[in-house]
Amino acid sequence: MDDLATQAHILSIYLIPLVLAITMHEAAHALVADKLGDPTARQLGRVSLNPLVHVDPVGTLVLPGILLLSGSPFLFGWAKPVPVRFGYLRHPRRDMALVALAGPGINIVMAFLAGLALHLTGGSGSDVARWISGNLVAFVTVNVVLAVFNMMPLLPMDGGRVLNAILPTAELRWKHAQTEKYGLIILLALLFVGPLLGSIWGTQVNLIDPILRPPVEFMFNLVVTLTGSGIYFGF
Repeated sequence: MDDLATQAHILSIYLIPLVLAITMHEAAHALVADKLGDPTARQLGRVSLNPLVHVDPVGTLVLPGILLLSGSPFLFGWAKPVPVRFGYLRHPRRDMALVALAGPGINIVMAFLAGLALHLTGGSGSDVARWISGNLVAFVTVNVVLAVFNMMPLLPMDGGRVLNAILPTAELRWKHAQTEKYGLIILLALLFVGPLLGSIWGTQVNLIDPILRPPVEFMFNLVVTLTGSGIYFGF
């Protein structure tokens, strides 16, 4: 394949898994929030499997596509955040943690289901079967990466929400909440400052890989082992 055809093939394999993973992630947040007493997301139509109500064009499509085609070791993206009103939850601290865990949780469930589904495509060597298998492998990879990435203990990430909920004192929770304004800046720095410095220094500098790769590979290998899918981590 020439470069253009190769890039188109990569996008065709990763686009559907990426959009579905992000859609299910946000829908899970919305559904659990609704079940725990906050109707805000349901009233806004976010308890839905329709990608159009969750997708952010830049965060869900453009940026992940650029990272994928540029050979980034990890995909980074976002959807429209699901609004959760803390005061509507029946048990605010506990329920906020459960809402936060719902997104990564459904991603891990989908990774397992995709790993199991790979057994259904292993017996055929047709182009269609190989393309479907490629999508399923990408589905495992994307969901594992998305789950682990979102569990980073930084606000506004899901892991940051969980950490804030389990901190033992109100003072610690308040101080941790004040860091939210810096969370996205820290994430973008981890993703882009390393490559920028590397290009200046003429070497490869990757700040996010040593943080995410160990837990991602652990979860990926766990999925592979439990599903018997026999695939390898692709980033």
